[in-house]
Amino acid sequence: MSEWGGLPDWVGQRSRAAGPPDREVRFEMAAKAIAASILRNRPIAEGGSGCPVVVEGINDEKALRALGFSGTIEKVNRGWDRARLVAYLHSTHCFSRPPDGGPSLILLMDWDRTGGKLQTSLRDRLMALDAPIDEGLRMILLRAMKPEGRTVESLLPHSQLLEPIIQGVLDEVG
Repeated sequence: MSEWGGLPDWVGQRSRAAGPPDREVRFEMAAKAIAASILRNRPIAEGGSGCPVVVEGINDEKALRALGFSGTIEKVNRGWDRARLVAYLHSTHCFSRPPDGGPSLILLMDWDRTGGKLQTSLRDRLMALDAPIDEGLRMILLRAMKPEGRTVESLLPHSQLLEPIIQGVLDEVG
């Protein structure tokens, strides 16, 4: 028995770096959601829906590109006020529906407090203009990747683990 109060010796010896025991399940869930969004984000000419992903900044875009996103990625941090950004996103991307019939934009802010406030603000303003928004990827990443980080750019160090799963899903589809 160990100092953990009557538990077997192996309890407490597991490395913290290994993460929670369900890490494989969480990474698989995250990778499948990422793969579905990659398919929606691909340009129409490449068989995708051409649905842009809206992220906070350049490092978020770099992380998504490393994961395999090839379509349009719009950044919030471009020096515009929120009203101008919403008007631009609506006029550029929301007048026609993607070929898959899904929402016109994938909104992917960080899953920290600031990202949550920004997500809510952009979603509410865009939905007030009858622009459908896809928030599914953020909701899944919030649950699956929170122990590893709270930002989109925190996905980058895990891209080598996520990429084979993502590629497997993409190969099944296409």
